[in-house]
Amino acid sequence: MEIRFISSLTAEDEEVFAPAVLKAASAFLDQLPIAYTLRIETSGAQVYQHTHVMPGHVDVAEIA
Repeated sequence: MEIRFISSLTAEDEEVFAPAVLKAASAFLDQLPIAYTLRIETSGAQVYQHTHVMPGHVDVAEIA
C-alpha cells in the first residue's frame, strides 16, 4: 500500500510537521502485527523514515 499526502505547508513548516507525523503514525502502526516502512519526503528533500518488522521475524540484514 502506498499513501501520499499533499499539503499547502511551507518548506519550513514541513520540516517541523514531518517528524511529528512520523512519530504519531509510527506509534499507532507499531501496535499492529504488520511489517511496514513509513517514509516522508519533504519539498526541501529531507527524508524521515521509520521501519518496523513483524515480531518474530528475522531480518536478513541482522544475520550478515
